Amino acid sequence: MSHRDFLAIPDFSTEELHALFALAERMRTGGYDKKPLAGKSLAMIFMKASTRTRVSFEVGAWQLGGHALFLSPRDVQLGRGEPIADTARVLSRYVDGIMIRTYKHNEVQELAAHATVPVINGLTDLLHPCQILADLLTVRQHLGSVRGRVVAWVGDGNNMANSWINAAWRLGFELRLACPEGYEPNADILARAREKVPVQVVRHPADAVRGAHVVNTDVWASMGQEEEQESRANAFAGYTVDAALMQLAQPDAIFLHCLPAHRGEEVTADVIDGPQSRVWDEAENRLHIQKAIMAVLMGGETV
Repeated sequence: MSHRDFLAIPDFSTEELHALFALAERMRTGGYDKKPLAGKSLAMIFMKASTRTRVSFEVGAWQLGGHALFLSPRDVQLGRGEPIADTARVLSRYVDGIMIRTYKHNEVQELAAHATVPVINGLTDLLHPCQILADLLTVRQHLGSVRGRVVAWVGDGNNMANSWINAAWRLGFELRLACPEGYEPNADILARAREKVPVQVVRHPADAVRGAHVVNTDVWASMGQEEEQESRANAFAGYTVDAALMQLAQPDAIFLHCLPAHRGEEVTADVIDGPQSRVWDEAENRLHIQKAIMAVLMGGETV
């Protein structure tokens, strides 16, 4: 039986992404009441802990009529050396889909290569596709289409930045990333996107934010990088998104952050808790976009 995976944003075509947003919007506004996951189960593998990913996938599966199993490194043999391929084959005999949140991107690729059910990337060190789709749903909700908009990224060229680049490549909007030297996004992902869309990497946050419709940032040291906290704090000095920086953006610009946030580091409290912030809608939209992804990959919905 053929199946589709969602490991990166370009796994969906441009048309499919627009249809996915429309489906998620129906779910967000209460216009969808089907139960496409009735009698179906989602295995959720967490090699890396999470609040939003766990709750949104678990609640989402239940709302669609399905069931989700939380599997930590203590619950699966992956953490004790069972080959990923074997885990994929075994889980495929029990469940109808697998969501994995882990460190190395090739672990997700290997899982997908050997699973006979859909695999969803809940986050890797390279990509965070579900989060960016939630961010784009938030942009759609508050600004309409992302087409013709300018999106600014301020901070680390991390999995979020890489996924924003993939989104720009698929959806055709202008993206500007302000990253310190040595913290640039993935070179291959950047090169591919630049063949089709204007993606700039700049050093100064002001150059990214000036005239932008969406201003985005993330913590300076992600999970697993805590020992780099001090060196990163030095590298990212001047990269705080504050009220002065936001004033350079469009008057109706929105601020996004995938959370958890460190107020006073990458963003000031007056911005993240202020009138331009859409971070709570953004967090809620993880639920809606992931429900749409599950409905399509596991529940037979068409896009």
